[in-house]
Amino acid sequence: QLQLVESGGDLVQPGGSLRLSCVTSGFTLENYSIGWFRQAPGKEREGVSCISSNGMRTNYTDSVKGRFTISRDNAKNTVYLQMNSLKPEDTGVYYCAAPRYPFNFQCDYYNMDAWGKGTLVTVSS
Repeated sequence: QLQLVESGGDLVQPGGSLRLSCVTSGFTLENYSIGWFRQAPGKEREGVSCISSNGMRTNYTDSVKGRFTISRDNAKNTVYLQMNSLKPEDTGVYYCAAPRYPFNFQCDYYNMDAWGKGTLVTVSS
């Protein structure tokens, strides 16, 4: 019943922008931190960004700091990832995920219990 559905992935040129959305259902989003992860072909899944339940705390992997911004609109059951100045190395399938337990700020891969199916981002000229 817990569902997360990503959208917004596309083919874009280097330097372009995309905004990804994660629409959730089946749980009270306002109680949960949400993470964004990505997986490039042939590589491990890595954490990209994470946001606390109230939006007051965020983190980003070093490679996207200054370019990506995570935000949330709990009234719309949606978490966003704004991606600017995209690089070819940003290419991959992007997933959003929710942890097993509410309220705590949990962002690591193994804390995540519910995953979307991903949306493909391709950055290429």
